[in-house]
Amino acid sequence: MRKPPIIHATRECVDSRFLRVEQLDLEFSNGERRTYERLRASGLGAVIIVPMLDDDTVLLIREYGAGVGRYELSLPKGRLDQDETAEQGANRELKEEVGYGANRLKILHNLSLSPGYMTHMAHVVLAQDLYPERLQGDEPEELDVVPWKLSELHTLVGRDDVTEGRSIAALFMAREYLAGRFQP
Repeated sequence: MRKPPIIHATRECVDSRFLRVEQLDLEFSNGERRTYERLRASGLGAVIIVPMLDDDTVLLIREYGAGVGRYELSLPKGRLDQDETAEQGANRELKEEVGYGANRLKILHNLSLSPGYMTHMAHVVLAQDLYPERLQGDEPEELDVVPWKLSELHTLVGRDDVTEGRSIAALFMAREYLAGRFQP
């Protein structure tokens, strides 16, 4: 297992290239008024990809999560670039993070992160009929690619290094779709 990066300093950040804080003055139907704050996402949206190597094998990545201070096992994901569809962005991120492209891509659903205070949404994209192809990504280190059986999803979600909620939800969506129990 890799050693986590060293944190040399932390500081408050007023502006971010990804998020901005927005206040909303709201009045509810019962007359109650409140001011809410939310993190407003910048950019064009995001994708989370479920890359299927075969009918039961999904490819996960191990990546450092600065928010939790450890390496996490999750699905590949990333922000969409200008003039890029969700399918195009998913295929690009897949090539950058996993080293595969996909001949078949299907949007299964959209997921929010924390709808109570964030506007961020991500398209869940199922990637099938994979072929080897690597693009240069923006990750600071090479990501470990970890194959996992969807039939062993119950074991995966019990691991201490699998806590990213969008990945867990997307894996369940893909499993149910592939079994014919979910139609987007």
